[in-house]
Amino acid sequence: MVQEKKFYLTGKGLEKLKKEYEDLRQIKLSKTGGESPKIWHSEDLNPEYLAFQEDMEFLESRIAELGYIIKNAKIIGVPEKEKRSNIDLGAKVLVEVEGQSDEFEIVGTLEANPAIGRISDESPVGRALLGHKSGDEVIVSSPIKTTYRIKKIKYNTI
Repeated sequence: MVQEKKFYLTGKGLEKLKKEYEDLRQIKLSKTGGESPKIWHSEDLNPEYLAFQEDMEFLESRIAELGYIIKNAKIIGVPEKEKRSNIDLGAKVLVEVEGQSDEFEIVGTLEANPAIGRISDESPVGRALLGHKSGDEVIVSSPIKTTYRIKKIKYNTI
């Protein structure tokens, strides 16, 4: 039996995907009107038909992908109080790298966006930091060797 992939998401992230899923389903319904359009019944393969078919395939593919993600989503929760001193998904981590402070949040791959300080638990840095505590030094070799000194770990308890 194939094991289902789990997608770790914040509550906000899951709601955003559910909204996109419903919006796309409505778009599909409005495009087809619940039945196949007249151009589908044409004997000729015209550009309008091909473009419509391509759009529908993309739409159906994205709807199926979102459905799979939603079905296999796991909400990132706040760890039990005694485990909050370790870095896990959902942690905001303040680190020192080469004398500079940097802060980021460890999230699942679908919500990662390094430009706004959200790194994936599967990225080299995210993976290396998981399980560590304040005061630990973690060396990440990707592509160059960098030392991250963990200064502070916090979780949003909302």
